[in-house]
Amino acid sequence: MAEQARARRTFGPVVLVGLAAGIATAVAGDKPAARADGQHDGAGALVSYDAHLPVVTALGLVVLACWGVVLVTRGRVRRAVAGLGALAALGAAAAVVAGFQQVPDQLRDELAQVGVTGAGIGHTAWFWVAAVGALVSVVATLGAVVWVPGWPQMGSRYDAPGAAPAVSAAPPEEQTSLDLWRAIDEGRDPTAAEPE
Repeated sequence: MAEQARARRTFGPVVLVGLAAGIATAVAGDKPAARADGQHDGAGALVSYDAHLPVVTALGLVVLACWGVVLVTRGRVRRAVAGLGALAALGAAAAVVAGFQQVPDQLRDELAQVGVTGAGIGHTAWFWVAAVGALVSVVATLGAVVWVPGWPQMGSRYDAPGAAPAVSAAPPEEQTSLDLWRAIDEGRDPTAAEPE
């Protein structure tokens, strides 16, 4: 019981941190990850290039989509989607690690092709935001995989109409208080006469 209460307490913080990290990862991946400035053929013209991390953006959006699905599903599907989010977050983190050297190297090659010499190449703050966002996304989604069975779920009134359980034919006086509350939770009036 204490373990379930602890898991329930993690719901809000983990989801909020996970959403914030997913947004940061997606946005930062679409911003310049590296910047280089240098002289073009010694003529004094300043040339600037920037490079992005589109794979990080795409995987950050997948993580955000998974959080949305985790909020509206139940049971095994919920846990499977949390696992998918964890895989996407791990992929984003791997893409950031791979981009640490690849992005500056690609910039260096592009600059050499246009005759830019003596270019100073470095990572921007956006690169580090993407790195931190991906790392926090990994932690949050792995936490979700562990704790999601104890998290609160949406009521069954949000289920598709065909998935509704059979309605009790007993009059309200013969139903337990739990049956009455369940009917109210499902959006039915337990005191109304059932159609023949």
